[in-house]
Amino acid sequence: MIRVHELVKTYGEFRAVDNISFTVPPGEIFAFLGPNGAGKTTTIKMLTTLLKPTSGSLTLDGLSPATHQTEVRKRFGIVFQDPSLDGDLTAYENMDIHGVLYAVPARLRAERIESLLKLFELWDRRDGFVKTFSGGMKRRLEIARGFLHTPKILFLDEPTLGLDPQSRNQLWGHVKNLNESEKTTVFLTTHYMDEAERVAHRIAIIDHGKIVAQGTPDELKTQTKTDSLEAAFLALTGNSIRDESANAGADNLRQFTQMWRR
Repeated sequence: MIRVHELVKTYGEFRAVDNISFTVPPGEIFAFLGPNGAGKTTTIKMLTTLLKPTSGSLTLDGLSPATHQTEVRKRFGIVFQDPSLDGDLTAYENMDIHGVLYAVPARLRAERIESLLKLFELWDRRDGFVKTFSGGMKRRLEIARGFLHTPKILFLDEPTLGLDPQSRNQLWGHVKNLNESEKTTVFLTTHYMDEAERVAHRIAIIDHGKIVAQGTPDELKTQTKTDSLEAAFLALTGNSIRDESANAGADNLRQFTQMWRR
């Protein structure tokens, strides 16, 4: 479903992504992990048509995001780290507008909205204004919206950041349910190693623009002779603190919004 081969993205002399390769088969939950500034965001931008690679190749469902932007955008959904809902609209209206943008037929749109809002336990609040929702409710709504147009791939960028353990556990339960029932490929980033270990079929760890390890959680633990994914992650990437722009998520959202205006 996703193929990345010798992918490079440079800014002047700086290599943000340095010759990385990986594949994600259909229906897999794939975690892309790394410290702040490791190259995760740049890679996701290239996969989701927001940036063009400097060199190398990548395809989503057999199409290049660089040359088939419109067709590729129809094939994926995305949930950014920063909020992207309209707080002055109801939950149902946020879903409905998304369906219109993706040209989901009216009858199917209504059926999908009801089904997804019920699954994510938001149907009773469908007429409530989003600005009155808790953080966990907003996150559930954003992910429900991401599934609305039945994408082949769903990108989740730090989807549970700031949520309490109960909300995180519930949200991943819903995502795994839809991954299994609709065979949606899930590409996720997270700093919560415990949830990556619990939900991901396979993991790639990127650091300083290079992929330093790939495999199942158990394979990564065996490779590093550790007993948890967090310990394996630290063994592979070190203990130094990394900095990242606080506006990275907001920049992604602005670019993604602008892309649909082209």
